[in-house]
Parts: sequence; structure tokens; C-alpha cells
Amino acid sequence: MAIPDRKAIPPRAAPRLYLVTPPIDDAAACADNLGAALNAADVAAVLMRLAPGDERALINRVKAIGTIVQESGAALLLDGHTDIVMRAGADGAHLTGIEAFTSALATLKPQRIAGCGGLKTRHDAMLAAEAGDYVMFGEPDANGHRPGFDAVLERIEWWAEVFEIPCVGFAASLDEAEALAQAGADFVAVSDLVWSDKRGAAAALTEAVQRLAVAEPVQ
Repeated sequence: MAIPDRKAIPPRAAPRLYLVTPPIDDAAACADNLGAALNAADVAAVLMRLAPGDERALINRVKAIGTIVQESGAALLLDGHTDIVMRAGADGAHLTGIEAFTSALATLKPQRIAGCGGLKTRHDAMLAAEAGDYVMFGEPDANGHRPGFDAVLERIEWWAEVFEIPCVGFAASLDEAEALAQAGADFVAVSDLVWSDKRGAAAALTEAVQRLAVAEPVQ
């Protein structure tokens, strides 16, 4: 199972959503909200972040959420935790930094998706593209710090012009989501802007899809 490559279909196709969860401790507590969100909008992949726990607890959380995600047609990716990807039934993992990504490849490939973010240089991004399934630009680091958004847009535009491997742009707002679509992102990652929306996650995702659909890509 792989995240579809938008470049293989007509160029006017809108990017798809890549949904990032908050750190999940109690899978049952977030199941209904996540299920409603996935029913409301087309989501290509869900990146599941896990709160700390022992191995069995982590696997049980992934399995509980995995059923909801995979039945919606989305790929289930874990934020790290490559050691439990197969046992938990996830479709792959997202790694932060080229070193972590390179170390995880033997565990994930060729059966599972391997994506990489936290890429500090163009060279690192190209290395990740050679062996992985997608690269991500613009996501916050462990301290919540992000690159400047203009720099993220520049990196997305460069990638869209040169490379076939899909890129994911991280959006902190609906306006950023639309700008990333215009810049040529294949997928747009959304997280806090969805879960903190007072209208609910389903309404936020629905608007995000609408924003992506009307964004005119830069030619």
C-alpha cells in the first residue's frame, strides 16, 4: 500500500490531505472524533502520534485506531516506532531526520511506506527521496519550532518542479494549506488546525478539502 503520486494523474488534480493526530494515549477516547473526521473528507494518510507507553499498550492503541483509519481508505503511518509497525498492522512510518530515516529503511522496505521529514537541507531531501516514498517540509520540530513559511513554499515549489517522489507540505492554518496547494504540494498535512477548530474536526477537514480544490497551482 502506498500513498498515491499526484504527478501520475492530470496536473490539475488537487492535493490530498495527510492528517496528523495529537499524541494518542487513550485510543477509545479519540476514536469517534477521528472516525467522524475521516467520514467527512477525503484523507490519503493518517500519521498516528503515540503518547509514551509500553510496547503492548502502543500496539493495542495502533490496532484500535488502525481499523478506523484503514476502513476509511487512508494509509495508517506511525510517527517513528518502526519496531512495531508490522506487528500493529500499520502501513508504514514517518521518520524525522535523515539519520533516523536511513536507520529505519531495513525494517520498513519494501513492504511498508517510509516517509521522511525534518529535512534540514536539499541534499538530505534528495537522499530521502532516493529510498523512500515521500518527503515532508514545514512541520514543527519537537520544540514546536517551524521553518519560516516563505522558505517552506520555496522548497515545495522547487520539489514540485524537479522531482517525481511526492512531497507533503505541513499547514498550520487553512490559509497555509491553500498556499501549499498553490505551490505544488502533492499532499497537505494538517494537525492542530483541525483538532483545535471550535466547529469540530470534521468541519475543519471539510473546509480544508474545499480550499485545496479551488487553489490554482503555480504553473
